Amino acid sequence: MIQEPELTLVEHLTELRKRLIIVATTFILSLALGFWMAPKTLTFIKQQPTAAHVEWNVFGYTDGLMIYVKCALILAILITLPIAMHQIWLFVKPGLLEKEAKGTIYFIPVSFLLFLAGISFSYFILFPLMLNFMSSINDSIGALETYGMQQYFTFMFNLIIPVGIVFELPVIILFLTKLGIITPDRLRKMRKLSYFILVVVGVSITPPDFISDFIIVVPLLLLFEISILVSSWSYKKQLAKQALVEENLEN
Repeated sequence: MIQEPELTLVEHLTELRKRLIIVATTFILSLALGFWMAPKTLTFIKQQPTAAHVEWNVFGYTDGLMIYVKCALILAILITLPIAMHQIWLFVKPGLLEKEAKGTIYFIPVSFLLFLAGISFSYFILFPLMLNFMSSINDSIGALETYGMQQYFTFMFNLIIPVGIVFELPVIILFLTKLGIITPDRLRKMRKLSYFILVVVGVSITPPDFISDFIIVVPLLLLFEISILVSSWSYKKQLAKQALVEENLEN
């Protein structure tokens, strides 16, 4: 174990309070920064090809304010997320072995990068395809598209955030493997059920056309297979370490 004195319950609660204060302070400062960055971020989004056909109308007095706040909140969450994960790691670090502590620190940047990869994939690839599909349906029935800021950003946020979370799957599986909750064999036995769940999730967040479903479902299935490989790699390392410890004890 890492050589740190054992903490009492009160000391654990004090440590937890300290970590929560750091996270809350970071979030408040990030939110202030998010409010400052929100207009520039919204202007950048407005200049993207996907927003070219959208008239920036508001249909309610609070529409503009709500979009402004949502944008600031998302920016604040993105800034706070790695800090929060680091504080969680610092809180559980005393209960980890030294090698476990060194190994789990890499979860923070990898998890954050996967989340950004999911957001980028959904915004730059999936989101435009979905908009094109919706527009083609509206054109086919002769509908006049009149969208406002609220409709555009609500649709976008409801897509990119879930996809970003789903991209965390390999890290979650690796973490659960290290805790001994799941094993590669269990994952393989659950493959059919997992495929079904992922397909349902993918179809639920995309419009009902084959191309959009295919574009989101295939990466989800690949992420699951990558998760199995990562879990298998981690599990083999754990077995090797356990065998080495047992061998040393016997000698």
